[in-house]
Parts: sequence; structure tokens; C-alpha cells
Amino acid sequence: MPNHQDYSYESELTATAVHLNHTAVYATDRQLSAEFIAAILGLKVGAPFGPFLPVDLGNGVTLDYYEKRDEPIQSQHYAFLVPDEQFNNMIARLEAVGVTYFADPSHTEPGRINRLFGGRGAYFGDPDGHNMEIMTRPYLRP
Repeated sequence: MPNHQDYSYESELTATAVHLNHTAVYATDRQLSAEFIAAILGLKVGAPFGPFLPVDLGNGVTLDYYEKRDEPIQSQHYAFLVPDEQFNNMIARLEAVGVTYFADPSHTEPGRINRLFGGRGAYFGDPDGHNMEIMTRPYLRP
């Protein structure tokens, strides 16, 4: 395995020139999982693209749901920056389908939201146990 020094070089791009385009989200039932997150976020599920079922987000990024049934799904974290005026609607949709939301990523504060960085946020599990997050303000990084 190469050491860290093998990766040091002068960057030719600025961080603003590189954008995430899509990511695969493993699911035991791609239709169920894609419809779940689309419903909560107020989005639509796109047409199948090969083995993927896409959910297009507002910033040009696509969640490509991919069925994986031969082994357990490893839980991942997906955070969505959402409009403040839509946050209550998303919480209401979670409540309507009986999904508990939490103020914290460890899911120890049920039915509560957080107010990090002057915004509002909540965490919830999807059908495969991915830890989803909705937040109205981006995290302030050092």
C-alpha cells in the first residue's frame, strides 16, 4: 500500500471545480427505498437507468438506488440541505408514515429536532437503515 507521500502534489483544480454527480445507494428493494426518500423530500423517482433507480436532487446530484440482496446493507449517512420553508412539511411526512425522527445522529432524542448553526435538523432511518439527515443550514467548518 502506498504511503501518504505518494499522494502529495500541487492541485490543478480549485474545490469549486469538482462536484459530486451521483452516488449509488444500496437497498434491498430499490423501488421502496427510492420512493421513501423521494416522498419525504418532496421529490420524484426517475426512470430506471440500467440497474439503478434515480432520485434527482436539486443541485445536480443523483442518488442511484441499486438493489443488493446477496449480503447485508452497510448503513451509510446521507445529509440533505433543505429549504427552511419545507422542513416542517418533511417532518410531517415522516410522522404521516410513522417514521421516528431524532435530534441527533445516534438516534437518542426521538421526536425532537436540533437547531445547529442557526437552522433546524433531524435524523431518521430509511427502509435499509441508512441514517438520513435533513438540515436547513450547512455545517460551519473550521
